[in-house]
Amino acid sequence: MLSLIDKFVNGITMYRLILYYMLSLLLVAAVLSIFGVLPFSLLALVVSVSIITATCWVTNTIFGKVFEVPTNVESIYITSLVLSLIITPPTLFDPAGLWFLFWTSVWAMASKYIVALNKKHIFNPAAFAVALMALTINQSASWWVATLPLLPFVLIGGILITRKIHRFDVVLSFIVTSTITIFLTTNQPNILETLHKTFILSPLLFFAFVFITEPLTSPPTRELRIVYGAIVGLLFAPAIHIGPVYSTPELAMLAGNIFSYLVSPKKRHLLKLKEKVVYGKDIIDFIFSAPNAIKFRAGQYLEWTLSLKHPDNRGNRRYFTIASSPTEKEIHLGVKFYPEPSTFKKSLFELKPGDKIMASQLAGDFVLPPDKNQKLAFIAGGIGITPFRSMIKYLIDNDEKRSLVLFYSNRALSEIAYKDILDQAEQKFSMKTVYILTDINSCPIDWKGCKGHLDAKMIATEMPDYRERTFYISGSNVMVVAFKKTLKDMGVNSRQIRVDFFPGF
Repeated sequence: MLSLIDKFVNGITMYRLILYYMLSLLLVAAVLSIFGVLPFSLLALVVSVSIITATCWVTNTIFGKVFEVPTNVESIYITSLVLSLIITPPTLFDPAGLWFLFWTSVWAMASKYIVALNKKHIFNPAAFAVALMALTINQSASWWVATLPLLPFVLIGGILITRKIHRFDVVLSFIVTSTITIFLTTNQPNILETLHKTFILSPLLFFAFVFITEPLTSPPTRELRIVYGAIVGLLFAPAIHIGPVYSTPELAMLAGNIFSYLVSPKKRHLLKLKEKVVYGKDIIDFIFSAPNAIKFRAGQYLEWTLSLKHPDNRGNRRYFTIASSPTEKEIHLGVKFYPEPSTFKKSLFELKPGDKIMASQLAGDFVLPPDKNQKLAFIAGGIGITPFRSMIKYLIDNDEKRSLVLFYSNRALSEIAYKDILDQAEQKFSMKTVYILTDINSCPIDWKGCKGHLDAKMIATEMPDYRERTFYISGSNVMVVAFKKTLKDMGVNSRQIRVDFFPGF
């Protein structure tokens, strides 16, 4: 059962997983409402979800056309489902409640365009809209999802999301800080009662899994995310107040969003395709020109968005490493194409010079260490070479010499990409590249590289000083996990191992 769940979770994007998570919560809520477990009827829930979803869709479509920004269907549905789970469905005979649903939905979508700088929205849309309604018309969200019957589903789905996007650090930072703050500010002497109210009767867990982990309004690096989680956790306690204004989950979220905006890249970039270069079998290097220079560190990634009329279940957004160096004028994107690609990759493949793509959400800790004397070892599997292409090109252009060994594994010779850059590095600062072909039968007769799968013996033979090096691993999730274990078994300290990871993968 666990293997089936893992296969399902790994086969979809983060956004689609969150979407399915909230749909599952609403489905369970629908069943519970039939049996009178929840304080509203099934009809009220259906009407509430329908009004919110339709209003969000129409509003987002209008604003997207006015501001000429590609709309994201998943984003619309995720926001609408979040609102559906935190606003108690009103009855059909409650005009004020129905208008509250409508205007909250309008402002949630509008905030992404109006309360934005350089085409990047600042606040979590749902949190902004609910806070605005509370401050203007004194109607607020009930966070009805925080109820005991739904708790197991909130917890299981939330853990799956956090595990997929590797955000346990920020979630734990938030939960620990908020729990401590609640204990310090409450007058409740009964510890068990306080824990019961905090984890079962408050939206803390749902808030942590859905709001805190949202990548678009959270900081780009691990250290900053931990601080971000602590800030929101500190303000999450209901006893925290400034004068007569007491903290709420949505106000805590907005405060965290402001911090995130101040420490994060500010822009969304509309890039124009300049040319496409074929590198190896089924690998294309897309070269884009940017109207303004994008400041990034070698090895970081961007979220790429295409306008798709009918996206498949993987959506119209992807996270890809920037293959170019910060020293290059153009932005390179290296992509491997497989049989039966997604609608996103089909559209990407069909891009022609002059076509545009939206890039945003610059992030990533997979960057060169500041100590230039630190010995390095790169392990790349297939298209996992892209962050290393960025780093190596950066070292070449800056005439920066580092002790570096690259292990580059591919199935066949035709799949090797960016060999021109790797050859330059070998000449420029004596970087050692160990090429490995896993398909032994397809190896050329005159092949001088390694054959078979990279293992501990091969690493030790080609790089005897491996215990002195910091390892960077980039490739498929299966490969990354396997090599982390291999290196640890070889006696490499876990602090010397860094892996490439995208939150939406």
